[in-house]
Amino acid sequence: MRVLFVCSAGMSSTIAVNALKAAAEKKGVEMEVQAVGTQEFEDEVNNGWDVAMVAPQIRHRYSYLAEAAKEANVPCTLIEPQAYSPLGGKKLLAQVEALLNSK
Repeated sequence: MRVLFVCSAGMSSTIAVNALKAAAEKKGVEMEVQAVGTQEFEDEVNNGWDVAMVAPQIRHRYSYLAEAAKEANVPCTLIEPQAYSPLGGKKLLAQVEALLNSK
């Protein structure tokens, strides 16, 4: 499973990315996760990602990012604020799985 995170600069999501990877590993789910900034998202979303996750601090750009993801045929969602933390891995994994199941 390939998950693309987008935040303002591609760096603030490191904690959430690591929490998601840990939750996936604990559940036996093979997962690649990459974080990018909003400037790189439009190009990167076209590189075979299964889902795109938008960080809460850039929710004001969600419509624009979701449209770029839609054009790339990648389901996209806004990360729940409670999941965007070191303890949010299980919640993030649930969001990713729900998004994949809604395809």
